[in-house]
Amino acid sequence: MIFDLDHPDVARAVQNALAEDIGAGDITTEFCIPSGMLAEARFVARQDLTLAGVELLSLLFEAPMLRKRSGDRVAAGEDFARARGPARILLSRERVALNFLQRLSGIATLAARFVAAVDGTGVRILDTRKTTPGLRVLEKLAAAAGGVVNHRMGLYDAVLIKNNHIRLASGVRPAIERARSAGKPIEIEVRTRAEIEEALACGAARLLLDNTTPEQASDEIRFICGRAETEISGGITLENVRAYAEAHPDFISSGAITHSATAVDINCGIYAL
Repeated sequence: MIFDLDHPDVARAVQNALAEDIGAGDITTEFCIPSGMLAEARFVARQDLTLAGVELLSLLFEAPMLRKRSGDRVAAGEDFARARGPARILLSRERVALNFLQRLSGIATLAARFVAAVDGTGVRILDTRKTTPGLRVLEKLAAAAGGVVNHRMGLYDAVLIKNNHIRLASGVRPAIERARSAGKPIEIEVRTRAEIEEALACGAARLLLDNTTPEQASDEIRFICGRAETEISGGITLENVRAYAEAHPDFISSGAITHSATAVDINCGIYAL
């Protein structure tokens, strides 16, 4: 899996990060390091991880040598990328490179753990819109590198009728009927058996079971009996995702994959040539 470096949000995120960190100039490096010195940066994993975002090094350094790609497993101690060039550039961009690699690889590593937790059940894990403002494209690419399926990118590319929509539209049926004009498959959150029956009668393509127990979800999915796709969400963690998967939904979504991922430990050593 390779990151889409041509996406405008990707290039914008990298440029914003450089401007934020370097500002008017890296004064420490400019005073300490001769302008003509050449060096090599070596990126090494300090823990086992699933890599994500390594392709971004191409936007930070000239012709980096990538030994691994996004989605690859990297073992602790493994050297997965190198970059050569002016020492000043390597030093001034080291932290931006590490911030992206550590954050995005943290998401990919957690995503891979979720996928592994439901192995053999046939359930597909989805990410959510619970992302860092301005970094959604990058974080969803990282989640995909870990093996999860990207849910909607934003409010513009899928119909998902939630509880607040139902309340303001005065019910399941009017909400679905009004949403038909979007011309897209309709997913709707359902909280009671009556709402499930009404959503099925209206032809909803996917039913979202939110904040249920695994036992409750299992009962409702048996009742739905394949008449619509099913998705479970709400309070999904690594500790309970297997129990929910054994209720046999089509999908399980978890915001934790992006909002609670811990940055992984990656080192960048820079050496004179």
